[in-house]
Amino acid sequence: MSDNKEQQPQPTAEELEKKDSEVIRAKKDNLNFLRAQGVEPYSYSYERTGSVEEIKAKHGAVTEGTESAQSERLCGRLVSVREHGKSTFANIKDASGMIQIYFKKDVLGDAPYALLKKYDIGDIIGVEGPVFKTHTGELTVKVVKVELLTKSLLPMPEKWHGLKDKEIRYRKRYLDMIANDDVRKTFEKRVKIIKEIRNFLDGLGFYEVETPMMHAIPGGAKARPFVTHHNTLDMELYMRIAPELYLKRLLVGGFEKVYEINRNFRNEGISIKHNPEFTMLELYQAYTDHEGVMKICEDLMAHLCDTIVGSREIEYQGTKLDLSTPWRRLPMADAVTQYAGIDGRNATEAEFKAKLKLKGMEPGPGVTRGELLALVFEEFVEEKLIQPVFITEFPVEISPLSKVSRKDRTIVERFEPYIYGREIANGFSELNDAEDQEARFRRQIETDTEGEVSKVMDEDFVEALKYGMPPAGGLGIGIDRIVMFLTDSASIRDVILFPLMRPEGK
Repeated sequence: MSDNKEQQPQPTAEELEKKDSEVIRAKKDNLNFLRAQGVEPYSYSYERTGSVEEIKAKHGAVTEGTESAQSERLCGRLVSVREHGKSTFANIKDASGMIQIYFKKDVLGDAPYALLKKYDIGDIIGVEGPVFKTHTGELTVKVVKVELLTKSLLPMPEKWHGLKDKEIRYRKRYLDMIANDDVRKTFEKRVKIIKEIRNFLDGLGFYEVETPMMHAIPGGAKARPFVTHHNTLDMELYMRIAPELYLKRLLVGGFEKVYEINRNFRNEGISIKHNPEFTMLELYQAYTDHEGVMKICEDLMAHLCDTIVGSREIEYQGTKLDLSTPWRRLPMADAVTQYAGIDGRNATEAEFKAKLKLKGMEPGPGVTRGELLALVFEEFVEEKLIQPVFITEFPVEISPLSKVSRKDRTIVERFEPYIYGREIANGFSELNDAEDQEARFRRQIETDTEGEVSKVMDEDFVEALKYGMPPAGGLGIGIDRIVMFLTDSASIRDVILFPLMRPEGK
């Protein structure tokens, strides 16, 4: 049994490549030898009596010098080997944890013990035997029978080289998880987070639904879509940028509480906060408004903190964040006044433009005051919003799907929560006036200069509104960003199993 362990503390790239070539050749030779001896190197199945952690829990009371009366069967990847003549200690690891195993020549038999030398680090094996505790107190399986389940043919990544390169980690996530247990635990936690989101919303009486991912007309957000083509219908289709317009059709049809955990696709940049393919929660509730879904938002976050972290005080990238409810509410204009050093409520368009010029931005003559306010907010305020806060009272010009405020027709009933300088959601009182919606769509098409709005209006959606959509509140939450906060992950790529990457070598 060879462990192929590195001996040099700082090998060069050339030395590593040579070492890997030797390891690959040795693994292939071992595979051929085992096959020649009648060993099947790729098993169909293996029936085990428990996972590593279940076996440990079951036999935790075993005392030194005694063996369990019951023989156990368990399996996992071979991760280390220490040979001592006629006995060998090794470790295997499954999804639950790692355990030590012990091979003894006079227990296993001469021939099976000899074959162990042809097993390599990375092979997946099954072992059977009683459990005992060593003099150092470590639970160990005394192997009476061993079976090769899968022969590995490539060298395993080392802790201190090979997967420190983030490019390799993201591209070969399976190796990342083999080398780093914390990475797998992050994605296990992601699964739990999504499960708890469903539990929370189901408990409030929401129905989970599915809507199309290919749209004839992209809508529901301002973003560049990915374009595809349907051969049979000979028509262009667009990958979904948001499910909003379809979910609202369901409100028209009689659903009163709906949500979708959906994949969205936006043909935009890649950064630590953005991936072109991402996961969103979008929900709509009839007969409530932005205040109602704002409460759902903060209550959902509190629920996730309670069930996933165990506390509403979390630490993210060294900063302590308090997600206790209720969160602060702050109108956008007041946020600009507080954090940007300019009067958000009374500044002129010229003053806003002068402020933006400090960031090298020169908006054109057609930009409205509301759009200028939003630009100043994005450039000077967002990054300063560390503790949870709801930014409210958005300009009407940048919110084509939201109802106008009941107290001021220049703003809408919309909010965005921010944590650690990052927007995590978007919500508002939904616009259900079909004529107003149609006029806003047309205005948005006419004023779009960046190609982020479809030049074709979704007439079917407007028609659906004309049949009558009840008053409603809507909320969209970026699940990837929520997972980032609850797992203390610096980049969105750390919480997406297979983030979009440029093809290798390009």
